[in-house]
Amino acid sequence: MFTGIVTAIGTITQVQQRGDLRLTIACPFDPAEIDIGASIACSGVCLTVVDRGGTKGDAHFMVDVSAETTSRTAKAMWKEGARLNLEPSLRLGDELGGHIVTGHVDAMGRVADWQLEGDSMRLTIAAPAELAPFIAQKGSITVNGVSLTVNSVQDPDDGSVNFGLNIIPHTADVTTLGELAQDAEVNLEVDTIARYLHRMQALRG
Repeated sequence: MFTGIVTAIGTITQVQQRGDLRLTIACPFDPAEIDIGASIACSGVCLTVVDRGGTKGDAHFMVDVSAETTSRTAKAMWKEGARLNLEPSLRLGDELGGHIVTGHVDAMGRVADWQLEGDSMRLTIAAPAELAPFIAQKGSITVNGVSLTVNSVQDPDDGSVNFGLNIIPHTADVTTLGELAQDAEVNLEVDTIARYLHRMQALRG
């Protein structure tokens, strides 16, 4: 379980193609506090630590990424040199600063528009039709592992959904969202509460 509050940016320093992908991710964590078998959200994808090393502030950890995972997530994030938003799993007693996030990507979206607005960045994300029922104005959504508030929603005639986000300078600085470009793919996870409400409504119908 996560909150969508990114604690660090990591960089993929090595990609090994085995049966699955084995990634080595450099990060500013303390390796003594990274447990083997622990979960770390990597740009919204919950991955299991299989090894770790380095020193405090200059650590690295390794994860295995299955073909199923790579097929359902943004392709550019699995390359050497890619920068990832990192969040260790929530511990009992931690502040829930964002919203409840599982680290399971529901679908990929695309940056349909990118505009500067004051000191902030205004993004419009195009998402597939299956996510439309779960995205609402002032609701929560996770984009590349970052908990964000939906500012606006438009529903095109083809059933898909476009939603607007405002990225403040702090968020752009401490996550990879400030690096997004036009047409970039992003990992999307809808709000867990919205998911259950939708299921309950469907059963009642």
